[in-house]
Amino acid sequence: MTMANEESEALLKDAEKDLDGAKTADEIRQVWRKYYLKVGHRNLGRLLIGRPADEIIARRRSREEE
Repeated sequence: MTMANEESEALLKDAEKDLDGAKTADEIRQVWRKYYLKVGHRNLGRLLIGRPADEIIARRRSREEE
């Protein structure tokens, strides 16, 4: 695993925590703006619909092994 992957995974987990703490639409928009260029809109969307960051990370790792 490269350093970029470790940083990306840490950012994804941070985004998950921030989204879990967001209570209003404005707070969700702030989290989105903070992370979408770093972790991507697809991953943020997956977090928004309730997929855990660990599941997203595991899927990414399995794709890298192929």
